[in-house]
Amino acid sequence: MAKYCEVCHKGVVSGNNVSHSNRKTKRKWAPNVQRVKVVEDGTVTRKYVCTRCLRSGLVQRSI
Repeated sequence: MAKYCEVCHKGVVSGNNVSHSNRKTKRKWAPNVQRVKVVEDGTVTRKYVCTRCLRSGLVQRSI
């Protein structure tokens, strides 16, 4: 599955897991990205869109 939003370009962010003893290991935060049908210029296409863009109405979903 895609790891970035094709509308707002939100993507994977990396950082560290930090344990109680302050040891650090790498980890990733991935956005909640869904594959949805979107109406674009009168045509229906499939895009990977984050749930924040879906909820705020930045894309028009097709049924």
